[in-house]
Amino acid sequence: MDWAFLAAAGVLGGLTGSIAGLASVATYPALLVFGLPPVTANVTNTVALVFNGIGSIAGSQPELAGQGAWIKRILPAAAIGGAIGATLLLTTPAEGFERIVPILLGLASVAILLPRSTRQEARVAHHQRDTVRILLESAAIFVICIYGGYFGAAAGVLLLAMLMRAGGATLAHANAGKNVILAVANGVAALIFTVVAPVHWPAVLAVGIGCLIGSRLGPVVVRHAPTGPLRVVIGIAGLVLAVKLGFDAYG
Repeated sequence: MDWAFLAAAGVLGGLTGSIAGLASVATYPALLVFGLPPVTANVTNTVALVFNGIGSIAGSQPELAGQGAWIKRILPAAAIGGAIGATLLLTTPAEGFERIVPILLGLASVAILLPRSTRQEARVAHHQRDTVRILLESAAIFVICIYGGYFGAAAGVLLLAMLMRAGGATLAHANAGKNVILAVANGVAALIFTVVAPVHWPAVLAVGIGCLIGSRLGPVVVRHAPTGPLRVVIGIAGLVLAVKLGFDAYG
């Protein structure tokens, strides 16, 4: 029953993660309920979410077409950010992240909810922007991926808001880019954890299989669901989580 519970949490996490980057909201608490200590649950969760990255990228192939050059340009920032986040988790207290994340998440959720101008149209391969904007985008991805490697709950919401607002991407294309970025940051962090952290491998397998199934379905939902209502659902979910994290951090 415990393993079925973890697998079910993985399916839910994979689905929500590949749609809105909220996988850890489902999988991390499940690992705590399973009985793992917080740090072990966190690193086990990160390793299990590697399967989420595999499934979400596989499901996002139509939206990733034409984005290869941009993705290659921002992957180093994502990888380095994930590595720094993993290192911080193992060496520093959590208070700093815990206090700033609710604020950033709330702002990102509002940015997703706000209507965009008609000039902010689909951006499949339109990443030939000025150098300053590219550097700012890479810096934002770098910072978000530090948080993603550290814990990562709702890191995807932050990325979605940034990609939709700064780059003018549609929800589907921003979601596809987000899936690749998070997969890289999470994968690098997971690699570090497998070497130096207490990973619970049976739990990784149970959650990971569920994540693989759920994450494969998420991009299909984003592709076919009405964009407006889906943005509202993602934005509201982000706001609810921001309030919850805020109470945890400041209460």
